[in-house]
Amino acid sequence: MFQDSPIYDRLIAERGDIPTQVRREAERVSREVEFAMQPLLQSGGHAPPPGRPAPPAPTWQRSALPPGPQSR
Repeated sequence: MFQDSPIYDRLIAERGDIPTQVRREAERVSREVEFAMQPLLQSGGHAPPPGRPAPPAPTWQRSALPPGPQSR
């Protein structure tokens, strides 16, 4: 993509090859999600496997505030 680009080569030397690292991490996460989704995909995505109770229906829930000073 950036052949013969001394600026890009210098950035990689100083900071690392961030695009390659991000690509690898995205591929890893994609594999993990695919693995985690296998039971749902195998069951057709409708009902939980026998012997497991159905998860509760999603409900609205307020998120906790992050720690730290809060403006009022």
